[in-house]
Amino acid sequence: MPTTTDAIVLHHAPNTRSTGVRVLLEELGAPHDLHVINLKAGEQQGSAHLAVNPMGKVPAIRHGAATVAEQAACYLYLADLFPEAGLAPALTDPARGAYLRWMVFYGSCFEPAVIDRAMERDPPPRMMSAYGDYDTVLAQVIAMLTPGPWILGERFSAADVLWGSALGWTTAFKLVPEEPAIMAYLARYRARPAYQAISADDARLATAQQESAPG
Repeated sequence: MPTTTDAIVLHHAPNTRSTGVRVLLEELGAPHDLHVINLKAGEQQGSAHLAVNPMGKVPAIRHGAATVAEQAACYLYLADLFPEAGLAPALTDPARGAYLRWMVFYGSCFEPAVIDRAMERDPPPRMMSAYGDYDTVLAQVIAMLTPGPWILGERFSAADVLWGSALGWTTAFKLVPEEPAIMAYLARYRARPAYQAISADDARLATAQQESAPG
């Protein structure tokens, strides 16, 4: 069984959903290696990356003999791997239920609702829909962030890294309105040293990839 002494390798592309996993690793103080993938060059569809994640996506993690793909799974795995950092409620902690709910709510409800809205698609019939309707999802997100300061109240957790990253890009692309509760939450998240350090380094990586592009 993998342990914290086994090497962690994050398969990452700058300014993507895997950036949040970088922030989480920074928050955890977790030693790791970074395997940087150039999406514009199509490296995510190469055989080397498909061997790690056959879906051709990032993030993906290799940790000893374990391979972890899918965004929420990466967050859950890493936060549980380093319990001393306190970013995941323990199995016996009553807060574990809310923590798991919001971790899963992102991929099962929030992102499908946002993408359908962005693509100007009607939601599926309610009996077939994973999320119901956009307005209900958005109302749940605002309720989640109120009263704050974090999703679990005074306790910062890996869920905040996931949602801080998600609300950052969805508000930037005008997929989610700049509601006061959302923007105040983002300001708190972006003030954290881990976010600032990784944001700066991701900008460096993106620039390096752009400068190395042919032509």
